[in-house]
Amino acid sequence: MPWASAFNNVWLPLRLQHVSRAAARDRVMEALTMVGLEKFADAYPRELSGGMKMRVSIARALITRPKLLLMDEPFAALDEITRFKLNEELLDLWQRFGWTVVFVTHSVFESVYLSERVVVMAARPGRVVGELSIDAPYPRGDDFRTSAPYNEYCRRTSDALHAAIMTTARP
Repeated sequence: MPWASAFNNVWLPLRLQHVSRAAARDRVMEALTMVGLEKFADAYPRELSGGMKMRVSIARALITRPKLLLMDEPFAALDEITRFKLNEELLDLWQRFGWTVVFVTHSVFESVYLSERVVVMAARPGRVVGELSIDAPYPRGDDFRTSAPYNEYCRRTSDALHAAIMTTARP
């Protein structure tokens, strides 16, 4: 909400549950702290970078303390450096809180880096056409991104994606 501060954006789900600002304050600040934005509670979206705006959105999702986090291409519009940083932060939060995360992305690299399992879908109609296990330990970092196993997982994922494209291609 461009007219609302980061605090008010994060507070929204609790506000819709009729939780007062005062009663929600600690939880909102906790959510902002989890994403590293506690010092930006009073900032408006126009004052935040793209990555910071995405962190506010994540904090808003976390405020309800979900067990399942659904993320549909949340980092697609960001530059690579910010995207890599948010990938790291998401993995850190995932490890700390143990949520189940369903992360939709068109990036083979991002899917392999973040996932324990990659599900490849084909279009029209949307259906699962492949599934790959990513058997690599966490935490993951630059060492993993530049490793031979990462490259092999990306190749296998790309092959599965290519096969999915071929199943939907028209002659």
